[in-house]
Amino acid sequence: MPKVYNWQLGREVEYLYEGVKPKRQFAVIMNLNKCIACQTCTMACKTTWSSGRGQEYMLWNNVETKPNGFYPLGWDIHLMEKLEEAKVEQVWENGVYKGKTIIEAAPTGERVLGWMPEDLDWANPNIGEDETAEEVDIGTVIDHFPNPIWMFYLPRICNHCSYPACLAACPRKAIYKRQEDGIVLIDPERCEGYQECVRACPYKKPMFNQVVGISQKCIGCFPKVEQGLMPQCVTTCIGRIRLMGFINEPDKIDPENPMDFLVHVKKVALPLYPQTGMQPNVYYIPPITVPIKYLRQMFGPGADNAVETYKRMREGKEPELQALLLLFGSTEFIPHKFKVEGDFVLAFDEKGNELVKVPLTEPIIMRPATDPKLGVTRQDIS
Repeated sequence: MPKVYNWQLGREVEYLYEGVKPKRQFAVIMNLNKCIACQTCTMACKTTWSSGRGQEYMLWNNVETKPNGFYPLGWDIHLMEKLEEAKVEQVWENGVYKGKTIIEAAPTGERVLGWMPEDLDWANPNIGEDETAEEVDIGTVIDHFPNPIWMFYLPRICNHCSYPACLAACPRKAIYKRQEDGIVLIDPERCEGYQECVRACPYKKPMFNQVVGISQKCIGCFPKVEQGLMPQCVTTCIGRIRLMGFINEPDKIDPENPMDFLVHVKKVALPLYPQTGMQPNVYYIPPITVPIKYLRQMFGPGADNAVETYKRMREGKEPELQALLLLFGSTEFIPHKFKVEGDFVLAFDEKGNELVKVPLTEPIIMRPATDPKLGVTRQDIS
């Protein structure tokens, strides 16, 4: 079996195909410290891409409440159980993953260590919503973190992995990565509805349309990306927690690229369950209020550094990081470069044209309570 280098695991991993790198790789970063689970992203995606027959249950973008929320039911619990059943020790040493990936641990005769959700597993996308890890008694005061009482919101889309399990598992070769941007798509003309992609994907993002008899999934809003625009879920986010761009490999880091700066330079944005070996390209800034043991399992050994770096930013010790986060939600165009200039942070497109200029400190404007010119009396003057 061919081997490819997975920089998230720090070693070569087995994969069913040679690692052909796209010209550039689509990536999204989400700040979990700011998500409020308003589901605006979910509805924006739903109304744009999955309003057809057979897609009624499909949420290519969804937001789960962790630790008790799942879509489909128990997707990450089943993943951990499958790895345990295969006797995979999820051990990291000096940033290198020593355990097997879901392809290396696949049973004889199968391409990927996977599982198939039942139909009812897709029935309750909001299960566990707003449920905390422990019960909350009346009068409970949470005055320190981490605390036994916690929860956080986890938005999820297709990870457009560098080494997708769905692509590896498809017997029809109906799944492919676009060379122009690394987005993973399903060819509806080749798909025969075997659902091996659904079984294989550890994140359960391919979904089966029983009406047309093929699998379908998040397409990364590639028609918008082709026009230099970020996906619907990114631009409609009320909490301004998302940013989409193109990420480089570790040996080609550009510190002026927002994706590279957050993932490679500051290492504050981490992949979801990197131990699968898929090298996912959706990254998360972990919530600082959650027990670190949980975050290590979900985001890998870099969780400690990511949390501490974010805390330093809140203390005013990471000004460049804080400035970059202000660009989240500030423009609908894909930023390729950013720069801090005086009291502003700027974003630039691929050609170096300025996209947006955001002040580092929101200006305060005081208006007179009584405005003689307009003849009005205001209650809100700031």
